[in-house]
Amino acid sequence: MKTFDAIVIGGGPGGYPCAIKLGQLGLKVACVEQDKPGGVCLNWGCIPSKALIHASSQYEKAKDSAAIGVKCAGVELDVNAMQSWKDGIVSRLNTGIRQLLKGAGAEYIEGTARLTGKNTVVVTKANGETEALTATKGVVLATGASTIEIPTFKFDQKQIIGAKEGVSLREVPKRLLVIGGGVIGLELGTVYQKLGSELFVAEALPTLLTGHDQDAVKLVERKLTKHGAKIYKKTRALGYVKNPDGSLTVTLEQEGKPLTVEVDAVLVAVGMRPNSKGLGLEDVGVTIDARGFVPTDERGETNVKGIYAVGDVSGPPLLAHKASKEGEIVAEVIGGHKAAKDWAAMPASTFTDPEISSVGLGEEEAKAKGIDVKVGKFPFAALGKAMAIRETDGFVKVVADAKSRVVLGVHIVGPEASSLISEAALSIEMAAVLDDVMLTIHPHPTLGEAFMEAAAHALGQAIHIPNR
Repeated sequence: MKTFDAIVIGGGPGGYPCAIKLGQLGLKVACVEQDKPGGVCLNWGCIPSKALIHASSQYEKAKDSAAIGVKCAGVELDVNAMQSWKDGIVSRLNTGIRQLLKGAGAEYIEGTARLTGKNTVVVTKANGETEALTATKGVVLATGASTIEIPTFKFDQKQIIGAKEGVSLREVPKRLLVIGGGVIGLELGTVYQKLGSELFVAEALPTLLTGHDQDAVKLVERKLTKHGAKIYKKTRALGYVKNPDGSLTVTLEQEGKPLTVEVDAVLVAVGMRPNSKGLGLEDVGVTIDARGFVPTDERGETNVKGIYAVGDVSGPPLLAHKASKEGEIVAEVIGGHKAAKDWAAMPASTFTDPEISSVGLGEEEAKAKGIDVKVGKFPFAALGKAMAIRETDGFVKVVADAKSRVVLGVHIVGPEASSLISEAALSIEMAAVLDDVMLTIHPHPTLGEAFMEAAAHALGQAIHIPNR
């Protein structure tokens, strides 16, 4: 039996930073991963989808560049080349994580792990061999989550697919139905719409992208429909039949009324389920809630002393950067340092077109808490840089406490929203007031000026739009 100070089960965005941090703190650590390092995020989630989003946007822009004097004749799509380029990025990052783990002194072990005691783990290798490990200071669960499968739409990896297959298609479906109008569904739906698919979206709830500012969501929905997407809200997908020509007839139900759509592929994107089964957690007394998540305290520890959980398996929000932060915190806790999940803000981004990013409280959410708010809003259409890059859809909205002027939330829809939100997150983390943002000089011409202008607008001091 090999002995370590700590054992990390899972090598995704929560697990590998935890293992690296443990190594940096001088602990002997093992990182056990049953697949490739990087987890869902790197292998078939965040990274590959963003690569395809970029490629599809470049393709769309190349076809529509004559308006700015750049005439691209004979623009062609090579899906195989696109996928090979994307796979190359993933492969390089896989290798990079292995090297980072090795550099930190962490031992990377390939196999499936199961707890056999509060501090013992058995790893089953691909060839069936087993290896026993023990941890003297702690075991960290970082097993992530998996795509939820609908019983009436069992994955066949060809026409009925999940996100994993959705980032690996080497043929663009002529007609694509996305079941689920959340982040994954709309990101990948946007990719294939830009590559030429006729897009259908079926969402059970009354709105798309629940949780985001609905003024922002309306812009995304408007652009999808402008390009031909048919969006069915308050709609359930009941089942499908395969036609002689290979197409699929899918039966939907919208507010009790049946309807059908003819498509060539169905992408199921109804959410993720935590990977908490098969780990032996019940045998050692670790609590698992009704949804399969493993609850933890502010230090990342479960109800069993010495067993920790980070990332998706420990509960929402299911975000890679949240997992990484938790992994580092737990490493510090195991290493004997004072650390806790005490962040003030957790940003979230959706890479649709336009992008949506948010951090902190929304306007209605703040009002529901009894807070009197000031709201500032600045449209990208009034921003020179946005005009120069032909990305004028969207706005920056700032929500602040009316009395103290402390920034409570920021919501951005528009170009590079995912990058712009970081300044907003820092503002909330530092308890900045509107005046701080307004008085911070932003370089011109940049997209970041929109945040400054939105703060000024909330104070009635905007320069480039009328004040209320």
